[in-house]
Amino acid sequence: MASVQDPCSFASSSKCTTKHLNLNYNVDFERRVLKGKVALTVEVLEDHFSSLTLDTRDLKIFSVTANGQDAKFTMGPEHSFLGTPLEITLPFDLSRGQQVIVEVTYETAPTATALQWLTPEQTAGKKQPYLFSQCQAIHCRTMIPCQDTPSVKHSYYAQVSVPKELIAVMSAVRDGQEPDLNDPSRLIYRFRQPVPMPSYLIAIVVGALESREIGPRSRVWSEKEFVDKAAFEFSETENMLKTAEALVGPYVWGQYDILVLPPSFPYGGMENPCLTFATPTLLAGDRSLSNVIAHEISHSWTGNLVTNKTWEHFWLNEGHTVYLERMIGRALESEQFRQFKAMGGWKELQDSVNTFGANNPLTNLVPSLRDVNPDDAFSSVPYEKGFALLYHLEELLGGPEVFMGFVKSYIQMFAYSTVTTEEWKAYLFTYFKDKVDVLNKVDWNTWMHTPGMPPVKPRYDTTMADACIALCSKWTMAGEGDLGGFTGADLKTLSSHQVIEFLSLLLQEEPLPLTHVKKMQEVYDFNGCANAEIRARWLRLCVKSKWEEAIPKALQMATEQGRMKFTRPLFREVYNFEKYRDEAVRQFRINRATMHPVMVGLLSKDLKVDPAS
Repeated sequence: MASVQDPCSFASSSKCTTKHLNLNYNVDFERRVLKGKVALTVEVLEDHFSSLTLDTRDLKIFSVTANGQDAKFTMGPEHSFLGTPLEITLPFDLSRGQQVIVEVTYETAPTATALQWLTPEQTAGKKQPYLFSQCQAIHCRTMIPCQDTPSVKHSYYAQVSVPKELIAVMSAVRDGQEPDLNDPSRLIYRFRQPVPMPSYLIAIVVGALESREIGPRSRVWSEKEFVDKAAFEFSETENMLKTAEALVGPYVWGQYDILVLPPSFPYGGMENPCLTFATPTLLAGDRSLSNVIAHEISHSWTGNLVTNKTWEHFWLNEGHTVYLERMIGRALESEQFRQFKAMGGWKELQDSVNTFGANNPLTNLVPSLRDVNPDDAFSSVPYEKGFALLYHLEELLGGPEVFMGFVKSYIQMFAYSTVTTEEWKAYLFTYFKDKVDVLNKVDWNTWMHTPGMPPVKPRYDTTMADACIALCSKWTMAGEGDLGGFTGADLKTLSSHQVIEFLSLLLQEEPLPLTHVKKMQEVYDFNGCANAEIRARWLRLCVKSKWEEAIPKALQMATEQGRMKFTRPLFREVYNFEKYRDEAVRQFRINRATMHPVMVGLLSKDLKVDPAS
């Protein structure tokens, strides 16, 4: 098959492919840099091969060797978000099938977008600094010169030198530690990842970490202030792993640990192999915790084992993972619960389409990312439009058991490799060869390549949603004289998932009168709720209704944690309240230094602020 060019990478992945990566890091908290040496084992894919290109961004390159001989290198022109191609000329020619070890000695920049360096004051313990990485989508090139494209998969080993008061963990199996012979105040931690994976899944954390065992193949890691609470909250992990294995086959990564990060981590979770990253917003008695962990566990198959070939096919990672996450929910809860979560997902998709605009090509299931930063394209579209397509196919092809048969077969077919939408579709048609007439009726072009909402809205069972819809209607229809009819008992029979849905429904309506939100606070006391999913929606609702007392609370929540799902909508809501627009910008500027680099870039666009001003 013709090779697919990744518009988000300079690397010459059609000419050669990295098979293994050996990393040496010295973590320098004082200068906020990683001093690195990486040896890439590169396999040649063509004859007369004598040069290759690696992705870098803001790296200082000191030297390059090939099989131990000095190699010439030049840095190409810098691109605003793709970085700078590192062009290496080998001192010899190679033929197809041969391998070469290319070793690069380098240093990261303090501004590397993959890395967030936290001061002791930004941690729970307040005594030690902390470092964490987030490479998805194209940030690995800011910490390793590499073929930074998901189309290339490799194993990796690493040795990481850190101050001996701290512990290092990576997205790999821990392989022991030893004193650093070059510096008695430091320790070296060793890691190995034998399963081939793309560069965006390389991850490192260094901090005052502790761990607790939570299952036969799982530990939870965090600062000691959170570790026992985290061990309690994540105690169902093994049960979820077994449920996933029953659906899609054995878990191949060995260890499944969870690391709870400091509050500035911008995502709910990140599926780094052997070490899922999780937001601390899950620790506030938040029932959505099970969804996030089910989602990240599912990625062990869809995303990590079978990977989108380029970021334009991101829905293959996320749509299948949401489908699998909800099948785990079905097994552990009920089919009605799966249907309820699917309805909530459809609403999130509507929100994303409304935010981007219904004609925005970034709402395509398969967008073009030529000259587009994948961070700017990030939304619920690949997740929920992807899920909606898979659910629609499930309905057409014979129900969940029949369609799960396809999903399991697809994973077996493409395990350890990468896949495009065309390859996925061809396999779907092969697997359901007796139902090709049904598949030919699907409006593939509209689903895949047309912006806006999908052409078909699936028919979801509304059993669990009916109570939320009824309560939402009661509030939107209520006049001033009807407010006495609301009491705290309204929520008594609703689960936290249903309360979240009730607030989500209200957010889609016209703003409630101020008298109504004040009454809602009086009877439901949402201000006293610690659940982050409920709190974020409630504060958005208050700001939409122009309740000025809610502004400080909304901005406090937007800045005391850094999860994009909460922070961006809260800031946008305050920004849209004309009277407080300047205050939203002011708070962003005050808090920018403690925010994650990806969050700073996206919020700058949301608030129409120059990120450097």
